[in-house]
Amino acid sequence: MKQALTTLIPRRLYKAIQPYYHLVWAFLSAIYYRFPSREIFVIGVTGTKGKSSTTELINRILEEAGYKTAVSGTIRFKIGDRIIPNKYKMTMPGRHFVQKFLRDAVNAGCRIAIIEMTSEGALQHRHKFIDLNALVFTNLKPEHIESHGSFKAYAAAKLRLRDALRESPKKEKYAVANIDDAYGQEFLNVPSATPLPYSLKDAEPIGTTTRGVLITINGTSIHSPLIGVFNIYNILAAIAITRAVGVGLETIKRALEQFEKIAGRAERIEAGQPYTAIVDYAHTPDSLEKLYQAFEMVEGRKICVLGNTGGGRDAWKRPIMGEIADTYCNTIILTDEDPYDEDPREIVLAMQRGMKKHKPQIIMDRREAIATALSKARTGDVVLITGKGTDPYIMGPKGTKIPWSDAQVVREEVESLLSKKENTVKM
Repeated sequence: MKQALTTLIPRRLYKAIQPYYHLVWAFLSAIYYRFPSREIFVIGVTGTKGKSSTTELINRILEEAGYKTAVSGTIRFKIGDRIIPNKYKMTMPGRHFVQKFLRDAVNAGCRIAIIEMTSEGALQHRHKFIDLNALVFTNLKPEHIESHGSFKAYAAAKLRLRDALRESPKKEKYAVANIDDAYGQEFLNVPSATPLPYSLKDAEPIGTTTRGVLITINGTSIHSPLIGVFNIYNILAAIAITRAVGVGLETIKRALEQFEKIAGRAERIEAGQPYTAIVDYAHTPDSLEKLYQAFEMVEGRKICVLGNTGGGRDAWKRPIMGEIADTYCNTIILTDEDPYDEDPREIVLAMQRGMKKHKPQIIMDRREAIATALSKARTGDVVLITGKGTDPYIMGPKGTKIPWSDAQVVREEVESLLSKKENTVKM
């Protein structure tokens, strides 16, 4: 449909009418599904980084407290016990998707829906006619600059989501925001909502290891198996909103301490190997650096498989990502991610231009790159594979896509290496 419209209508005219087209779709969808957000407590989660992790943490705490929940996010769609992986390659699918999701959640008896909300979704009015009870803001960093035109325009698109909370007719409303971020106060600026600011200071004293984090909330120590300071922020956001809806600290502590991993987000892959293997999404320079910093204290080497810059967007960050890997990694392998219609080797070479200390190995086949990294690893090393997370496809030219799972490939390649080693020992 979109391709047909762009063929029939001049591009400038199409761009001018596109927002109205999406707005009409959002309105008609809300009417058709009878404005379902009016019948359920809706928590929106937005920010550049941490949306998926925060969404999953909120859900886990609420489930522990006995709530029947619905989740719509980058990783998956969940209504009660029914779970479907998100294979759309977008966080907020368009047309009628979110309204139908909310109607299905209401019909299933869910009490709370948690929805990841994006700037792209806001530009296309996918957030419209969703009456929010809460909006959680994690942070704002440069991303999607080319599609938005500037960082200022990107921030303005995010702030549309704050305005949606302002305009929501719900009586019970909460504005949850990370005030360590420069935009935190902007997202608290919702006079009709209870402000719930959070800061790293709220968790002190804190501790971080490669096996998790330790935080202190109102004198209660909580150990989470999730790694990195970035996950402390995600945890604090989840604590803030779940306490606001009445979940007790002991329930929160129990949920967090039992929640071992989030798929594709600093996910530890255990397949019997004597070293650490991590799969992570890491699509911004800041998120890549924060992941590498979480493993600075490892005794062994950091072997990094870097393929974090897809085609057709944010070309500015490619050498920066390479520079960050050059700073923190001992061994670097550059590989393919989602080239779309760009030359994948040119993308990789742009990353390489940010490197001064290391000469990276370039292996364009992603499976081969992962297998090579794993074959180099020894006891005490950590292999960090970034760029895909839970992305279900490698996107190629002219809309082609190859089914993919970094986590599955890591498991398969580790098992293959261990099998070869076992057979060699037997011989």
